[in-house]
Amino acid sequence: MSLSDVVVGVVAIGKAMGVTLKNFLSHPITVQYPEEPIQIFPRFRGRHELHRYIEVDLERCVGCALCEAACPTGTIYVEAAENDPEHPRSPGERYARVYEINLLHCMFCGYCTEACPTEAIRMGHEFALANYDRRDLVLDQQQLLVIPKPNVVVKPEE
Repeated sequence: MSLSDVVVGVVAIGKAMGVTLKNFLSHPITVQYPEEPIQIFPRFRGRHELHRYIEVDLERCVGCALCEAACPTGTIYVEAAENDPEHPRSPGERYARVYEINLLHCMFCGYCTEACPTEAIRMGHEFALANYDRRDLVLDQQQLLVIPKPNVVVKPEE
């Protein structure tokens, strides 16, 4: 072993120790969830949400099933029915009698939100989707209409 090999080895160890010391003195990036909120980007795509027209208390979904057609994994199931003129559920002629999303198959691509003409389905910011039972990850219309308040902080656009 020559003196140049020793110098190269000492320099390499010095660089490695420099990286270690730099990270040792910095603050940890771990977030103590759920005590501290998670920071997410504004375009984060989390759990789906079905929205309503608040002014008239009608569902935005008119049962067109364009979201079902746009879904590449077949995650969404929509069954439409004719609206009762006396007690309508949506402003259109039809409404979604059955609306289900299987989150086990969903890849959160957002094609369903792009295809929706009434902006009824949107991607929310809820990301904590763990459950003990697989059946709890198939969300029906009533569960999708309840919009959760996620424990997140949305980062400003850069």
